[in-house]
Amino acid sequence: MKQQARIALLCGVCVSLGASFAWAQEQYEPEPLWAYAWSTQPQPGDQPRPQIPPSRDLRPGDDPEEVARLRTVEGSSATYSRMDVRDGHDVIDWFPGDHPLMPDIIRHGPASLMTERGRGCGSCHLPNGKGRPENAPPAGQPAAYTIQQLQDMRNGLRYSADPRKPNSSTMNALAEAMTEEEMQEAAEYFAAIPWTPWMNVMEADLIPEMHLEEGNMYITVGTEPTEPLAGRIVETPVDEHQANFLRNPRSPWNVYVPTGSLARGEKLVTTGAGKTIQCGICHGSDLMGLASIPGIAGRSPSYMMRQLYDMKRGTRNGLSVQLMKPIIANLTVDDMTAIVAYLASITPPTPAPTDAQ
Repeated sequence: MKQQARIALLCGVCVSLGASFAWAQEQYEPEPLWAYAWSTQPQPGDQPRPQIPPSRDLRPGDDPEEVARLRTVEGSSATYSRMDVRDGHDVIDWFPGDHPLMPDIIRHGPASLMTERGRGCGSCHLPNGKGRPENAPPAGQPAAYTIQQLQDMRNGLRYSADPRKPNSSTMNALAEAMTEEEMQEAAEYFAAIPWTPWMNVMEADLIPEMHLEEGNMYITVGTEPTEPLAGRIVETPVDEHQANFLRNPRSPWNVYVPTGSLARGEKLVTTGAGKTIQCGICHGSDLMGLASIPGIAGRSPSYMMRQLYDMKRGTRNGLSVQLMKPIIANLTVDDMTAIVAYLASITPPTPAPTDAQ
């Protein structure tokens, strides 16, 4: 009860302070394309490209022997084929000691989709809940927060400001298929996993040449810093083979942020800089979350930026978003870029070791 009272007080402060800022005109800045992994702005009539459903069928161009060959990753005793890796209905687990025992909703997906081979939560968000730039990192988030997000998706209150984003509609469909018990089970599973760092955040003016997988992520293809960062944030796997081909959940990411953005973001986060309020008022002094309010420290800046922009565009709604709208009303895309750059750079506290189940 004390924690609930405290969070209610904090949220009240957020509302009262946020209300002092004038609402921005409904003139939206262009979409921060880097956060949605597109090279062009969305156009009227754009639709998401359907994602390939989980299947063990051969795909065009597959070599049957090659996709069936068993693979390994360093530090794991498991072996999986390429066919296993891409089967989102039976999620692979390279490091089962890194997290609690995966329940069926995490490994196989909603029970109502068993005959359709629905996706397990761990297929996209990974068994350790770290997620990737194209989706959410639910590990360590309060269970109440995760449940609320799933309910908002199910109820049509949360979708992407970019209509082309392929996994937004997939996630909403999965949430619709989940029971309340499955939502609770998934939320408690991810909440039990401590959030730990796995990104290398670096300020830069020039970065190695990147290949943009439209709607997905940036892949490093160069070795020397020759490509202008130009105000973007670029998240890219340190080892693309490990991160994508093998789906290694321990494989880290490089994050390039604009020069000067960390200091500017720190000022906005810690003082409000005359444009907003301190993030720690609601998200906790360590920015790791409180009660039903999410942790925001050390998490994917692409994901965080999408949430802020979606809120401003009105495609992400729900009870908690109403608290955020006045707080972000006066923030520009550049402001939000600096904020998420700084938040990504924060090293979360090292959790005490626990016995894996």
